[in-house]
Amino acid sequence: MGYDPRWIPSGKLVEITCRVMQGRFLLRPSRELNEILTGVLAKAARRYPVGVVAYHALSNHLHLLVVPEDAQALSAFMGFFAGNLAKEAGRLHGWKEKFWGRRYTHVVISDEPGAQEDRLRYLLSQGCKEGLIRRPQDWPGPCSTEALLTDRVVQGVWFDRSAEYEACRSAKTFSKYEFAEVLDLELTPLPAWVHLAAGQRQQRIGQIVREITQETRQRIEESGQSPLGVRRILRQDPHEAPSNPKRSPKPIVHAVSHAVRKRLRMQFHLFRLAYRKASLELRAGNAKAEFPPGCHRPAMPFVRGQPPPVFA
Repeated sequence: MGYDPRWIPSGKLVEITCRVMQGRFLLRPSRELNEILTGVLAKAARRYPVGVVAYHALSNHLHLLVVPEDAQALSAFMGFFAGNLAKEAGRLHGWKEKFWGRRYTHVVISDEPGAQEDRLRYLLSQGCKEGLIRRPQDWPGPCSTEALLTDRVVQGVWFDRSAEYEACRSAKTFSKYEFAEVLDLELTPLPAWVHLAAGQRQQRIGQIVREITQETRQRIEESGQSPLGVRRILRQDPHEAPSNPKRSPKPIVHAVSHAVRKRLRMQFHLFRLAYRKASLELRAGNAKAEFPPGCHRPAMPFVRGQPPPVFA
């Protein structure tokens, strides 16, 4: 069965998940990986109309909260971000095979403040939830926690590989950062918090972080199992993979109210029905088939004809 069409209502908050091939630790935190991932994300945010609300990269997968202009903008943004990150992280760890295990997944989040705050809490709790650290601030990898808690500007490094290639062709010698650019990553406020001042948003983030820390402390005391810890995380072999990687189906939407969830799900099902109906018409030869607004029109079917001439 094929993939469902991308459904991104304009202006909605969207949760993105990307998983590394076989769950390998190719996104293991390091100074180089941290600056590369943040730099690629900052470059993508500058090139495409997609606001980055928050991000968190564990060793084998990453999460983003973004506000795209539409499905086309998100597709271009993720193509640029995921493609360049795969090249840079693969180069860093000597990995020449496929990097991502499957295409990224996206889940639309309702406009309800509770739903948006819940998904932000989920993103901030990644390291604690997985039994890796005690506090969200302790994660050594690329994440937006400190930037959300303070006024600190997040910076990354973008490497101009095209310029490096031309320099190599001209037999020029250059340093590692000669064709690098330091970029600031400007985070977009959570849509439900746009009306709040920066200080108020930071206070709410601080409260969420304190609650996550307290919940993690209680879980450790009840289970008696200590987190993996930063030192062991940094010693992981990037080419290794967990024995039992997690796999779970994604929901269509995230919402608090049952009525809102039902309404959004219905909108998606109607969108999918309209898309499939138009797709069938296109496959039948109707080049003027009308697709629902906000979707990617599939390619035209192959046209069979006379075989090409055979030359003796």
